[in-house]
Amino acid sequence: MKEENKAYITGLDVRDVPWHRLTTAYGRGTDFPVYFETLFKMDDLKAVKKALYELTTNMEHQSTLWHGTPFGMIFMSRVLIEALNKSEQNPIANFLADELLDFFNCILQCYHDGDEMEHADPLPFFSDMLKEEYLWSEEYDEEEEEMRYEEDEVFPDDLFYSFYYYSWQAVLAHKDKLEQCQLVEYAPKIAKVLAEL
Repeated sequence: MKEENKAYITGLDVRDVPWHRLTTAYGRGTDFPVYFETLFKMDDLKAVKKALYELTTNMEHQSTLWHGTPFGMIFMSRVLIEALNKSEQNPIANFLADELLDFFNCILQCYHDGDEMEHADPLPFFSDMLKEEYLWSEEYDEEEEEMRYEEDEVFPDDLFYSFYYYSWQAVLAHKDKLEQCQLVEYAPKIAKVLAEL
């Protein structure tokens, strides 16, 4: 992993991502920061389940990843580490850690499936995906976006492959923390995720 990319992944602030201009399976990632905040709090199971559902269904759909996915995985990785650290004292953290490990396995499987196909090289840097030329309009117009999806090349090939490559990199950046986890309860699921890295 390039040092620049690792530094970007570990240092990115949620406020520095234009979520409202990143595509998801059902629109844009506008509400992602609110959902991340709910997950980080781990104090309301109903709210955590709703936030987790909204994030996971928007970040992956039928093995397709989106522009918001790699950025989402940066913060989901941080949530996972936090949930693992709190899981023995907090039942909501326990629930969240278990669910996230399954989701991570799904995302990593999507990456490997995509990687086995012929694809373009990823963009050189994680941050390249936020270049103006790749961002969608400031205003969300559902009809306009549906028309855009009917075009032959909705995303340039290198950008599209980057959705997969950098989602994997976002998890890979936390490999050492996952390896250090000594919780027996999660050992099989963590091992499964590590095997995909």
